[in-house]
Amino acid sequence: MRTVLIIDDNPVVGEALSLLFSLREIRAHVAHTPQDGLALLARERIDLVVQDMNFSADTTSGAEGAELFRALRAAHPDLPVILLTAWTHLETAVELVKAGAADYLAKPWDDHRLLATVENLLELAESARDAARYRQERRRRREQLAGRYELRGLIYGSTAMERVVELACQVARADAPVLITGPNGAGKELIAGIVHANSAVKDGPFVAVNCGALPHDLVEAELFGAEAGAYTGATRMREGRFELAHGGTLFLDEIGNLPLASQVKLLRVLETGEFERLGSSRTRKVKVRLLSATNSKLAEMIVAGSFREDLYYRLNVIEIALPPLAERPDDILPLAEHFLGGAARLSDEAREALLGYPWPGNVRELKNVLERARLLCRDGVIDRSDLNLPARRIAPGASNEPDREQIETALKAASGVVSRAAQALGLSRQALYRRMEKFGLAAPEG
Repeated sequence: MRTVLIIDDNPVVGEALSLLFSLREIRAHVAHTPQDGLALLARERIDLVVQDMNFSADTTSGAEGAELFRALRAAHPDLPVILLTAWTHLETAVELVKAGAADYLAKPWDDHRLLATVENLLELAESARDAARYRQERRRRREQLAGRYELRGLIYGSTAMERVVELACQVARADAPVLITGPNGAGKELIAGIVHANSAVKDGPFVAVNCGALPHDLVEAELFGAEAGAYTGATRMREGRFELAHGGTLFLDEIGNLPLASQVKLLRVLETGEFERLGSSRTRKVKVRLLSATNSKLAEMIVAGSFREDLYYRLNVIEIALPPLAERPDDILPLAEHFLGGAARLSDEAREALLGYPWPGNVRELKNVLERARLLCRDGVIDRSDLNLPARRIAPGASNEPDREQIETALKAASGVVSRAAQALGLSRQALYRRMEKFGLAAPEG
């Protein structure tokens, strides 16, 4: 059963609130002093606290109420606390909300609004507990994966990447070609490294080739090697990447950039393991685990005649689809903290901006943005302005600050419950209170 603790020195208030909450099947405990309230919290399971701000004859200072709130936050940082105050001026209550209080209500309170606030916070608290259990389970699975497999320092927190990692580890032992698809900067080479590190040839070489960076007239020499004099400037014999990767893994990145002539020779190597160096008639044989990656739509290239269908099916025995960073937002903050390495910390506004930006350049762009912000920030704190994210790329309605009209509409729709309005706007309660203060707004009564 949901349980609320009421801390108020007025017995009438305690009885009235207990009766009110019982109408919604919410159990209430009542304490009349801060000390009794803290003691009760130590021995009972409490889901939410409603506390008065005035416990002394000096009803304008609220010193004891503020002290009680700070003690509650210190002992139970995740416990939602609603402040009740009869003050005319509510500056201190607003400051405490910025410090983490869930909400504040003025006495005499409106029953409907108080119940709505309490029930909403109880639902949010239950959701938070469910989310915490879910995160704990995911963390346990990640630790199990890291314990069983070599993950090459991969940082992730999303279920989408968890599926990618599980698949990469699962197929690693299979002696079959793997095609890794996904946008530039998403981490395809890191996934290829994980496949190699957990494969039967993990003790062999891992040779990576960016096919998009190779001049077309030198692709075959790079892949298959060349004899001295095979082409202008070839003054000595050179081994190709297939020979260098013998007994290990060859990773061909941006495979869609291979010329058609080179695709024919690559297909032969995949089918027979045999090739000739450029300028040589001697057939050589290699044993290589081939991984490839592309950000191109190879199926469309096949229709256009720029990629061989038979090669596609040889490469795509197993496909690992790596989603863009925008589709795995749970990875953004863990990656950001990793890239900063403790050299700087992110403000709440900076975190909101990072989560709201669509990251067209994926993980690579995130890393570059944070390296720049770390150099430009002051006192080791990165703010939104330090990130310098292009405004034209901000996801619509995600990280742009809501205007006065949007905030007023959200507050009215939430019956004045700030936590619910913040959730609808995609903000934290503290962030919403800062914006309300900026526009001179107060939560509507009733």
